[in-house]
Amino acid sequence: MYDQDADVIVIGSGGGGAVAAKELAEKGLKVLVLEAGPFYGNKKWENPNSERGGEWSSSYEDLDVGIYKKIYNSYENNMNDVVSGVFRFGPSDRRRAPWHRIMKQKGDIWQVSGVGGTTQHYWSQSPRAFPAAVDGIWPISYRELIPYYEKAEATLPVQFSPTTPKEELFYYGAKKAGWDLIPTLNVVTPGYRPNPNAILRANEHLMDPNYSMEQLHEMEGCTLRGHCVNGCTTGPTVDKIAKRSTLVSYIPLALKTGNVAIRPNSFTIKILTDHDPQGGLRATGVRFRDTWTGEIGELTAKAVVLAAGCIESPRLWLNSELPYNGWVGRGLTNHCFDWVGGVFDEKDLMSIMGLPAVYPYMGHTSGARVDIPGTGIFQVSCLSPGLMSFLTYGFSEAGYDALNPPEPGAPWNIHGRVVGPQLKELMLDYSRTMTMLLLTDDEVRYSNRVEVDPLLKDENGPIPLIHYTPSPKTLQRRDKLARYAAETLQAAGAKKIIRSDLPFAFLLHLESTMRMGFVVDTNCEAYQVKRLFIADNSVHFNGIGGPNPTLTTQALATRTADILANKYFDQPIVTA
Repeated sequence: MYDQDADVIVIGSGGGGAVAAKELAEKGLKVLVLEAGPFYGNKKWENPNSERGGEWSSSYEDLDVGIYKKIYNSYENNMNDVVSGVFRFGPSDRRRAPWHRIMKQKGDIWQVSGVGGTTQHYWSQSPRAFPAAVDGIWPISYRELIPYYEKAEATLPVQFSPTTPKEELFYYGAKKAGWDLIPTLNVVTPGYRPNPNAILRANEHLMDPNYSMEQLHEMEGCTLRGHCVNGCTTGPTVDKIAKRSTLVSYIPLALKTGNVAIRPNSFTIKILTDHDPQGGLRATGVRFRDTWTGEIGELTAKAVVLAAGCIESPRLWLNSELPYNGWVGRGLTNHCFDWVGGVFDEKDLMSIMGLPAVYPYMGHTSGARVDIPGTGIFQVSCLSPGLMSFLTYGFSEAGYDALNPPEPGAPWNIHGRVVGPQLKELMLDYSRTMTMLLLTDDEVRYSNRVEVDPLLKDENGPIPLIHYTPSPKTLQRRDKLARYAAETLQAAGAKKIIRSDLPFAFLLHLESTMRMGFVVDTNCEAYQVKRLFIADNSVHFNGIGGPNPTLTTQALATRTADILANKYFDQPIVTA
């Protein structure tokens, strides 16, 4: 048993949990954060994947950028291998297996454990929701979200992406394809714009020959070195790292308050409750398992914030045997991704940009986008060679291109997986290839869901079983986006177009499994369990129209902290 108790316990330290912890602590509340994975960049855990290290961190002085930089690097496999990589979903001890999740279809689930959660590997895109996907649909209005968007944008901070060659080519194609520039953060009409990214501005000395790249790497400011997805290491201290995962943005701010203690390597296995004679069932604490020792501990608090993510939050509700609600785990949305690329001739690039290549590895991983309310978005997304070959040529719902040629009239030349000599030939054109990620306005379906397997368990209890099949309307929208992206590439001069046709179950932007209005009220407090709030993507009512969801989760978590502190601790609401 452990003797630390708190005003609020936060379960999970990713996109929403870290935000709630920081906001509550700044109001003077004592907050404990439980995280299932490791804490990278902290003196208490100098070798976080091979030694147990400490138990709690509660001081900003614990942060150590040297430890951080030893762990994060640009090696694709070292970072992204789902079994042994830094970004995996499993215990810190790499001698142990990852945590298994069941999905009976081809695909992949990008979950990441560790302080910072899945924001450790995200691309930092921070657009707001489409207002049309919220107003008249969510139980709250878009206007109610705006002050919380503004606070999250200022805290991260969010900046518009700089233009490197791939963005210049993207804008060139978008204009020629007929898209207009969008001049606002609140997108109500189709058009193109720089990506609003949670990445610090470029270092002001970047083009100064008096500074070496090694010197710039240790200074504050983005160096446009790419590898955003693999793990940014540019910066002088943990809280000045250029790419703003919550590990380097909200967590240091939370620790600076002196009111937060974070316990990594702690998998929450049950939400504890009791019956209040006046208020009914209420959350009173958590039971957790130390992932190194297997010890079971309990902590109590006056309120609990659940922020474990769209798979783990419903799993924990179900494993805690909280009251039945037919919408727990239901309504899963996923943006039904696709991936479209174009190969350019050197002479065409020279005539457009005066450069011989797209330089896909330069700048932010994704720095420009076309937004289409009602359909979704497509964004330039150029990765390092191994990851680009995987997403462009090696991962498809359609099967092998050689066995499944494009239908007549399709605007792409390649459709599906490419292997052997053809793949080698295409990858020789890597530096002249621009690729785009498509995010579809995904229709909510009750049948898409997270449940727990009735038989299979791991050391933390029954394991999740995930079902996702896009609706016909979602697939129509995805096909429309693929054609828009292909037309933009053609307008830019691409000589060869590739449509990957990513597997439907490529699960990355998961949302809405604990929907507002069904499982939680408009305060994001559970209808059936008082003092239990949810602060992750799962409370979204829908897929917010297609824009990347992290900023909306952070805005909602800021709002939830405001409301929780006001309702149960008499703190004034200051953000709205």
